[in-house]
Amino acid sequence: MRRSFVCGLASFVLLTGLTCFSQQDYIARYSAFTAFSYLSTPSINLTQRGFDADFGINVKSWLTIGGDFSYNHGSSSLLPNYLNSATQQKLAQFLPLLPPGFDVATPYDISTYTYEAGPQFNYRGLKKFTLFARPALGALHANVTTKPYRCQQPELECGPILTQIVNGLLSGRTSASDTVVFYGAGGGITWEATHYFGIRAAVDVVHYDFFSNILNGGRNSVRLTVGTKFNFGQNILGK
Repeated sequence: MRRSFVCGLASFVLLTGLTCFSQQDYIARYSAFTAFSYLSTPSINLTQRGFDADFGINVKSWLTIGGDFSYNHGSSSLLPNYLNSATQQKLAQFLPLLPPGFDVATPYDISTYTYEAGPQFNYRGLKKFTLFARPALGALHANVTTKPYRCQQPELECGPILTQIVNGLLSGRTSASDTVVFYGAGGGITWEATHYFGIRAAVDVVHYDFFSNILNGGRNSVRLTVGTKFNFGQNILGK
């Protein structure tokens, strides 16, 4: 009896493993993905959160062509060591006029939009999971609004002083925007819960050079997305 139970259990595990690792037999023509997005730029101590959406057309089982859009928002502070040499020279003109111990870190809010299109390469050798990799190439648009009055030293009347500094560095403005090209690579995994619904997690690492007239060089960002994928359209495998 015990031997029969063990053999039965082993057979169940084997059959389950074979089912899990067999190839997918249904791939819908179209897919749409919506997700929570987490965007991190460590070099300027910036974290943003928002949402991501993409749409794909499965041309082959291994190839998807699609587009991606994301919006992220966050807050941080601009430090002098983030600035390029020309901007630091402008800042140096204000330093002799500042009170002792004055911190010139300037708070700001930022909204970032990304637009991307291109191929995605899929591995569908697992019944319930799709692995994928993709190049990341697109455009990034950022809107920054400085918040001098949100400074951390109100006893030194930091708000008016920082406002004057920001106006001097940004030619009389307290906000700026920029649009640049980014490039990199990404990938992830989708749990294909049913033929029409799945859960996807992805990570993209990209490089870009925004606000180059102020900041000191290019930046690397990491975007994590986790959300739901919906499949629709005919089965491209013809089964």
